[in-house]
Amino acid sequence: MVCLDTTFLIDLLRGKNCVRELKEELDKTETIIGIPTPALMELWSGACLSASNNEKQKILELIKSLEIFPLDMSSAKEAGEIEAELTKKGLIIETEDMMIAGITKKSNQKLVTRDSHYARIEGLKIIKY
Repeated sequence: MVCLDTTFLIDLLRGKNCVRELKEELDKTETIIGIPTPALMELWSGACLSASNNEKQKILELIKSLEIFPLDMSSAKEAGEIEAELTKKGLIIETEDMMIAGITKKSNQKLVTRDSHYARIEGLKIIKY
């Protein structure tokens, strides 16, 4: 199982070749590919800010092929633990990214991302592109 970070999804929507190739590889090797709800929120917010119905349509089309991974109670607690640990170390990252990490980590998935700050989170499995 893999969880797709917002950066990966944006790059996929923009048609970047390396991301498209990685997505094709993941389609062959992973049983479940999904999007965490905070990443969906970030994508949708961007589409709303662009005021483009075309962007919204592209997002809706993309998520049809993905599982939706919700921020439930156990993953919210995991995100809270991640935030506390990072705060103690003085390593702050965006709240949405801590929620994405909480969802990914709690369900023992790998996170597909190009963001290096996820490496600060102990025990998070990452596929970096």
